[in-house]
Amino acid sequence: MTACDVIVIGGGHNGLVTAAALAGKGRSVLVLERHATLGGLAVGDEFHPGYTSAGPLHDTSTFASALRAELDLDAVETPPAVFTPQIPDAGPGLLLHRDPGRAAAEIGRQNAVDANRYADYRAFIDRVGGFLTGVLERPPPTPDALRSLLGPAIRLRRLGRIDMLEVLRVAPMCVADWLKEHFESELLSSTLAVPALAGTRSGPWSPGTAANLLRSEALTRSGIRGGAATLIDALARHARDRGVAIRTEATVTRLRTEGGRVVGVTLADGETIDAPIVAASCDPKHTQLELLAPATLAPRLHHRMTKVRASGAMAIVDLALSAPLRFGCRPELDVAHARVVGTIDDMERAFDATKYGRVSAEPILEVVVPTVETPSLAPPGHHVASIMTHFAPYDLDGGWTGDVADTLADTVIARLATFASDLPGSIVARRVRTPVDLETRYGVTGGHIHHVEHALDQLIVRPDPECARYATPVAGLYLCGSGAHPGGGLTGLPGMLAAETILGGS
Repeated sequence: MTACDVIVIGGGHNGLVTAAALAGKGRSVLVLERHATLGGLAVGDEFHPGYTSAGPLHDTSTFASALRAELDLDAVETPPAVFTPQIPDAGPGLLLHRDPGRAAAEIGRQNAVDANRYADYRAFIDRVGGFLTGVLERPPPTPDALRSLLGPAIRLRRLGRIDMLEVLRVAPMCVADWLKEHFESELLSSTLAVPALAGTRSGPWSPGTAANLLRSEALTRSGIRGGAATLIDALARHARDRGVAIRTEATVTRLRTEGGRVVGVTLADGETIDAPIVAASCDPKHTQLELLAPATLAPRLHHRMTKVRASGAMAIVDLALSAPLRFGCRPELDVAHARVVGTIDDMERAFDATKYGRVSAEPILEVVVPTVETPSLAPPGHHVASIMTHFAPYDLDGGWTGDVADTLADTVIARLATFASDLPGSIVARRVRTPVDLETRYGVTGGHIHHVEHALDQLIVRPDPECARYATPVAGLYLCGSGAHPGGGLTGLPGMLAAETILGGS
């Protein structure tokens, strides 16, 4: 193919969503993916013979309902419960279900009053969820289009005066303050706080992190059976069924422009492909600062894009295990998802290390064991654990070396072994992916899995005022990845909304 209507850069979930939507409206679409496989951050890989990791983006419970309906995917009945272990002598840990009825007994073991408060918390989330998803599932409003504000404004007003004011009050808060208003149990508060911080460079006392938690809660539904790999396979099949051409191992090195508009791309081998529209699912800094020729952007926008915050603070430790991961406080549980946290203040201290370019001595760990649901990812009877480690800064003082990465792995394993004492003896192999490794492997600037930091200012206007509605100042060039509204995670929403914008303008 030497020419087409639309080129989509990147075969991750958002790129595939955009491609399928455009092809469904009759456009000829070509997806260019630099790796041999599709899926981007959603796809794990074989890191030791016979053992396949979870991808950095593994939670399918946030995938947009409208897109699920198109793909006809089997849903897991409810989002899986998350287990937060305790040292055996300290307590039984907390197996937290989203449903307050199922969670009541578990929470009651920690604090009897909090079980009722958790039901109130969930009821509030349910009441405001329609408004929040209404904001997240539509393009951000334009300054001069009052009509675009009408839908969210009506939903906000329907909440009633108390809930309406509560949403406006909570969004700029730090998640620590908001959760402490609800709960007495530190274990419950810390468990709930993790999604507000995951993949970000924020601690629980950072302003605006309550908005991250509201966002996560509003988007969470049921998971997809088979996980992220099944989702990516379905998206690729759906795109191909609609006529999308997909090329892997095709690296775009330059966006070609003429007269202030995009005219196509150049690949690493020198091949050129023409298209009047290019949708980039790669991060916006890479798109506009590296793929565009120097001086293409106006100096003001170029400067602002250099200041967009996109420095990651998460590393991943993958473990190949010869036995199930068992926690001493509840050895009977087959745990697919666990969070290792301390108190809220412990979590803040873990974040503090990043301010000084250090790795946290007692990091927050989000542990995913994909082999609980999909045993084929490891040899029979064996398992894989992928441990999302907060906080490990991209800009580490002294830089990331092999020895530093090994020290990080030792720290993570020792911290997890505090709660799972049999873990060290079951480790067959391990791998560390630092933020620099994530940048290299997945092409995300700064190793940031959300492309752009999920801070309140960069969620309201994402990533920049001049390209906050997917179109960039370069005519024909659009953003369709996690660096666009409404942000990162396996939602598919940036891809869907970017496609709607492209179709509306073409």
